[in-house]
Amino acid sequence: MITPDEEATLRLALKEDFTKYAPRCLKLRPKAGGLTPFHMNEGQTKIHKAAEAQKGATGKVRVLVLKARQWGCSTYVEGRFYHQITHRRGVKGFVLTHRTDATENLFAMTERFHNNCPDPLRPITGASNKRELEFEYLDSRFEVNTAGAAGVGRSDTIQYLHGSEVAYWPNADDHVDGLLQAVPDEEGTEVWLESTANGPAGIFYNMCQAALKGQGDFIIVFVAWHEHGEYSEDPPEDWVCPADFADYQELHSLNNRQIYWAWKKSSEFAIPSGASLDAIHPKFRQEYPATVQEAFQTTTNDVIIKPMDVLRARKNERAPDPSAPILLGVDIARGGGDLTRILDRQGRRIGKLANDVLDSDDLMHVTGWVAKWIRKVKADHVFVDATGLGSGVYDRLIELGYSNVTGVNFGANAEDDHIYANKRVEMWIRLNKWLTAPGDAPDVPDEEVLQSHFCSALYKFDSRSRWLLQPKEIIKKEFGFSPDYGDAAALTFAEIIAPKDEHLMMEDMGHDDMAELYEPNL
Repeated sequence: MITPDEEATLRLALKEDFTKYAPRCLKLRPKAGGLTPFHMNEGQTKIHKAAEAQKGATGKVRVLVLKARQWGCSTYVEGRFYHQITHRRGVKGFVLTHRTDATENLFAMTERFHNNCPDPLRPITGASNKRELEFEYLDSRFEVNTAGAAGVGRSDTIQYLHGSEVAYWPNADDHVDGLLQAVPDEEGTEVWLESTANGPAGIFYNMCQAALKGQGDFIIVFVAWHEHGEYSEDPPEDWVCPADFADYQELHSLNNRQIYWAWKKSSEFAIPSGASLDAIHPKFRQEYPATVQEAFQTTTNDVIIKPMDVLRARKNERAPDPSAPILLGVDIARGGGDLTRILDRQGRRIGKLANDVLDSDDLMHVTGWVAKWIRKVKADHVFVDATGLGSGVYDRLIELGYSNVTGVNFGANAEDDHIYANKRVEMWIRLNKWLTAPGDAPDVPDEEVLQSHFCSALYKFDSRSRWLLQPKEIIKKEFGFSPDYGDAAALTFAEIIAPKDEHLMMEDMGHDDMAELYEPNL
């Protein structure tokens, strides 16, 4: 028997700490049946820590969870909400799912939490039904519903909002806009929007992209498939890991049990489609992503730069080469929410000296900003996108005496105009060749935004069978953003600038001859 003081201390600990409350008070139904205490797994622990950190900093929780399938995100959020709603007065929790069966499953889970909660901590329910639990003496309640007709939950005041599989909601824009307005901007409120990805479009995708850029109140928490302990299996003794999977294993530091599980799961997608079992199926990458970019990748192969090549460079580190020239690429915004970006390249390293964005269409402001970076990194040469506003920035830099600046028109003739339809696609293919050069990978910032932008350049061929990039408007429609990170990097390949030590040119670029550098090899 514990003393009254000990009981009071325990009750307070359970009220304030979900990690203590969950295993003592919440019961789950595992796949094998029966009931088991709720012990958080790796993914649940990750999102819990992120939410608690945000709550400590802002008093509120605004989280986007991008996830692989079936590791228990909804289970965590439902348990968290039940814990908080049953310890507060006059609050409402609201859950919206993408399908009726998902709605029923989540409500059944919450009822299970309630029915098996220890008596001293289980509040008395009032008038409840198959989609709502009302806690009578607390004047608090919990409701679930299914996304369908626009307007669900719009007229309520909601303190705890959970959107499940948001990327798959019908009328998703209307639902999200309406529900977010129903949550007051007050301390103690929480909004959780979680989903597996559904392609590079839609409101969930757009919100994730904004969060990656640090825009708005939401943070993004990504849980890769290999962070979930159950996604592993012992391989047979005679199983040989295909080269594609071995490369993937090395990049993500996977053990043999994890990579065998990945091969088996990928095979489930490959066999019905007739695809090779030795290559990672694109659908596996989307359903069980290892990176944010994989989750949102397009299923088309018509991109110049492949995700694995960028990921390899993100994980690589190279020492700076003082003999290589410092080049700056400046992609000028064209309006419509685009940003102006500046990026450096020095030999086999990108973005290690200058990596900045500016949201301004003021000519003098942009010019001064570029000039600051030229001086700061002591740039040897600068390539400015001289289209629209960019031409004015280029002209003004020349007037200011910066003789090491070249204006680049993306639509101008390529140097090899029998292969490339214009200068822009030529620069992008040079960037791709730089990424895929033989030998050790180059070194780029380990950023999801870079990965997304580098892997969004869609190509086609013109009437003369020359390489041609899809217009920015099409890329923006497909992915939801303009690839300014990639354009800034590509600009550093507009012209060949000799290294300070010219005999190191070929070694620095990673090729035996300069002609090979510009031949497409996609």
